[in-house]
Amino acid sequence: MKSTVEQLSPTRVKINVEVPFDELKPNFDRAYSKIAQQVRIPGFRPGKVPARVLESRIGRAPVLDEVVNEAIPAKYLEAVRAGEVRTLGQPDFEVTKLEDREVLEFTAEVDIRPEITLPDFDGLSVSVDDVEVTDEEVEQELDQLRARFGTLKAAERPAQDGDFVSIDLSATVDGQEVEEAATSGLSYEIGSGQLVDGIDEAIIGANEGETKTFTTQLVAGEHAGRDAEVSVTVQSVKERELPEADDEFAQLASEFDTIDELKADLRERLGKMKKVQQGVQARDKILDDLLESVDVPLPEKVVEAEVENRKHDAVHDLDHNEEALAKVLESEGRTLEEFHAELQTDAEKAVRTQLLLDSIADAEEVQVGDAELTERIIYQAQRFGVSPDEYVQRAQQSGQLSAIFADVRRGKALASIVRRATVTDGSGAEIDLSELFGADEEEAPGATAETEVTEEAAAASEK
Repeated sequence: MKSTVEQLSPTRVKINVEVPFDELKPNFDRAYSKIAQQVRIPGFRPGKVPARVLESRIGRAPVLDEVVNEAIPAKYLEAVRAGEVRTLGQPDFEVTKLEDREVLEFTAEVDIRPEITLPDFDGLSVSVDDVEVTDEEVEQELDQLRARFGTLKAAERPAQDGDFVSIDLSATVDGQEVEEAATSGLSYEIGSGQLVDGIDEAIIGANEGETKTFTTQLVAGEHAGRDAEVSVTVQSVKERELPEADDEFAQLASEFDTIDELKADLRERLGKMKKVQQGVQARDKILDDLLESVDVPLPEKVVEAEVENRKHDAVHDLDHNEEALAKVLESEGRTLEEFHAELQTDAEKAVRTQLLLDSIADAEEVQVGDAELTERIIYQAQRFGVSPDEYVQRAQQSGQLSAIFADVRRGKALASIVRRATVTDGSGAEIDLSELFGADEEEAPGATAETEVTEEAAAASEK
């Protein structure tokens, strides 16, 4: 087999392949065997029909079609490996010459990873927000902790924000009942935002047993994007009674003896959270600076695929109804044109980020260990609420294991750059982020939330 690689652009090549027929003998053997199982010829058992008899009955063309269809993908992969071509996505094949018993020639156009010139990473510097924990933030954390130990009691008054209500719901569109929107005895916390728009305003001020109506736009189901008249009946109103913030509560809710010790611990925890936020901010700023300064040619087909994936995700809950999507966007003050422009921009950034981090990973010779891959799998499984084994099984079935591996590698590549950057806070003091990103290359972080690559760095071309 002979093959040559023709560069069409920085992100696309044409691979020309020439295969002599004597290399296709195994393909012909498999083709004859497969076709022999499918035809019935008197005097021969299924699968035992000689090749010459098959050709005399069905002709040579079906055999050639079977051989060509099987041989082209395999010979393409051989050519890719021989030419060390770093392909992205699926190729476009074209048979350019087929001389029976002589030669098969075909071309394959495919996107490739472009060559990227990387800058000197040692001069990178960014500024991030100061870490400051206010008394108000500590009190908010304390109130959230108290709420976990609160009790519900009947409220002898109209419903207020934060109350828990039991409600009955029904909805109509153009006078027709929407069956999937009807429910009774639904428990709902006012202000949680877990139901349709407008329900909080309707419930607040309502008394037990009172019915309110309002108009809202449905975002899912058969009537997604259409206005519905919703009726909500308040069956009961309960308020949450919080325990006193005293030493007794501290002993109940924590390992501390006094409320002051508990508050000090909450302040420390908030400080650590903000330290993580500093690290995330530094990481994202450094990535944005690199994307602005480095020329990353974009493979057109890969970007198109990423746009389609994002569009599919956006309309999935709307039963892939673009009219419903347009109405939802209209309610948000946006147009379909703006939505598609945002999709294009986001997709281009996703692909650019992936390609940049892959190049950095190559340059930094980033390796991914089994423990790091396992850590990412466990983290992702927790996000989706499934067991790690089930998550791995799903990833294998969808062909996503390689994307998970690539994402971990990209995260480590970005962390290696952050470690070398100078990071200062608002007052100009240099910040040590070694707890998040490791002190040196030997302490590269795993796949934890602190060092996880952003969604823009997802493996766009491997979906």
